Amino acid sequence: MATTELTKDNFREIYENNDIVIVDFWASWCGPCMSFMPTYEKVSEDYPDIVFGKVDTELEQELAAHFSIRSIPTLMVIRETYELFFQPGALGEDQLRELITKVKELDMDEVKKKLDAEDKQQDS
Repeated sequence: MATTELTKDNFREIYENNDIVIVDFWASWCGPCMSFMPTYEKVSEDYPDIVFGKVDTELEQELAAHFSIRSIPTLMVIRETYELFFQPGALGEDQLRELITKVKELDMDEVKKKLDAEDKQQDS
């Protein structure tokens, strides 16, 4: 699957209706972003079951602000609407594939229990 442009208008629908969404926050003036782009595109072709989204932080400043993007590229992984990974910096191809493997192997019932418990604790 090729990458998908994510905007404030389609972001919610995409992350709510797909099991795994990987988001690359980038900008055209960013050298590391442009270097990472071919790797991101290449890896996306091998995982048709995952949405590989791209957020152009120049065009989608509202989305970038919502996620407090301070450095680009920043990669975010969402599974079953839970943000599981959020890290600035480009990954190498092997690192990206390893991250995907780990995300796919997660027992999401356990993850949800843990994250929900943490949320309840913070709300107390």
